[in-house]
Amino acid sequence: MKLSLDEISRNCSRIFRINAHRDEKLNKQESTEKQEYVSSLVKQILVALAPLLLTVCSGMTVGYSAILLPQLHADKNGTLIINEEDASWIASMAALPMAAGSVLGGVFIEQFGRKATHSLSCLPFLIGWLLIAFAFDKNMILAGRFVTGACLGMLGPATGVYIGETSQPSYRGFLLAGISFSVALGLFLSHLFGTFFSWRTTALICASLPVLSQIIILFVPESPSWLAKKGQPKRAQQSFYWCRGYSEEAKRELAVMLERQEQTPAGDKKTLPEKLRELLVPEFLKPLGIIVFYIVSNQWAGINALTFYTVSIMKETIGEGVNEYLAMLIVDTIRVLMSLVACVLLRKIGRRPLALVSGVGTSVSLLSIGAYSFLAKSYPQLKSASYVPMISLVAYMVFITVGFVPLPWAMIGEIFPLKNRSVGSGISSFMAFTAFFSVVKTSPGMFQNLGTGATFFTYGLVAVVATIFVYFLLPETKGRILHEIEDSFRKKKTNEQAT
Repeated sequence: MKLSLDEISRNCSRIFRINAHRDEKLNKQESTEKQEYVSSLVKQILVALAPLLLTVCSGMTVGYSAILLPQLHADKNGTLIINEEDASWIASMAALPMAAGSVLGGVFIEQFGRKATHSLSCLPFLIGWLLIAFAFDKNMILAGRFVTGACLGMLGPATGVYIGETSQPSYRGFLLAGISFSVALGLFLSHLFGTFFSWRTTALICASLPVLSQIIILFVPESPSWLAKKGQPKRAQQSFYWCRGYSEEAKRELAVMLERQEQTPAGDKKTLPEKLRELLVPEFLKPLGIIVFYIVSNQWAGINALTFYTVSIMKETIGEGVNEYLAMLIVDTIRVLMSLVACVLLRKIGRRPLALVSGVGTSVSLLSIGAYSFLAKSYPQLKSASYVPMISLVAYMVFITVGFVPLPWAMIGEIFPLKNRSVGSGISSFMAFTAFFSVVKTSPGMFQNLGTGATFFTYGLVAVVATIFVYFLLPETKGRILHEIEDSFRKKKTNEQAT
């Protein structure tokens, strides 16, 4: 049957209208999905911003003594006169309560919530900095340092868990890497402000960050995982959709989370032996062992020894004539830049490749410095090649900051099962701060008694062992949903039993 030209024209017009309508519908759907995606990403960044501002404040706590002590020593006619013993107490006072603060943080994020723990830390953080800013004797400075150090410890388990539970898998690594970036930025800012302002003005600037963080906290929700765990599914759903939007992937993840929490009612009262038995399972013990070993190795690779004793270490390895402020600026700048690079890399590549590259680079850099120090004693002419340890020190800061430093803290927020996440993050943070204190405390004695070469070899061997450990045992968590990571450890147990 032949069709007339009019019929062909009408059919073509009809087809064009159908296609145009379909394309318009698809474009509207894509536009809606894109807007929703951007909106949820902005909200996830906003949720992370409040704890990251407090983490910047934590970095300032660590770096503050480096600008406080020289100013106190230089002010011979001031109201605050300190001796060397006072100075050592002021420098170490912030580190003393960190481990205990991390235990408190682990308890708080379980009992009061992730968001609430950050909110609870804002006021004491503010009080601690104000005590320092308006101090009229050394005891007020010591009290302020103690309070800010305790708040730093309390944030250790809280920040990674909160960010990990409110961010989607594709952006979780980027946001969690913001923790180490914020610490590095805090160190840099404390040294920068301390260079141009008095220690009192610097303390007041630091005091503004908890206030700003508390304002942001008022507008963001509690962790949906914690709400579900506490038997509040409706609030958990609202919080989850606020953070993540209404994509099909988000709906599936929420459904699994709520279903699992229904199987473990929040009102169940467990005895202490029952709670302990819940911890003696592979999905908790395996990630705990991995994180504790990795995070302690991270500290014993010497990053905070270099942070606290930059000038003395550079004088030992490179020689006299090192400019104090230039040395501090070099270390701070490298740490900030590479922490920023780590945020991007954790978004682009996996945890394992980054950990291995960082481990190998850190090990080679440390062992190179140690070898140079030993050889320079036997062959004095090598001292003219001071660029060798300088390049090695810069390479060390680059490699350790891009992987070894951010990864353990980032993975605290993703690797533990929900029901034991508070305990796991608390124990991991406690071990990290204990190792932190031990490294800072023993470094001067190691350099004095063992020598520069042996000390760097010690740190280098720790880095080698950590790299081997990473190769065989560190899991890949990039892009994986939290309950999938938990299941991977449980499945290993099932497979072993079946075999």
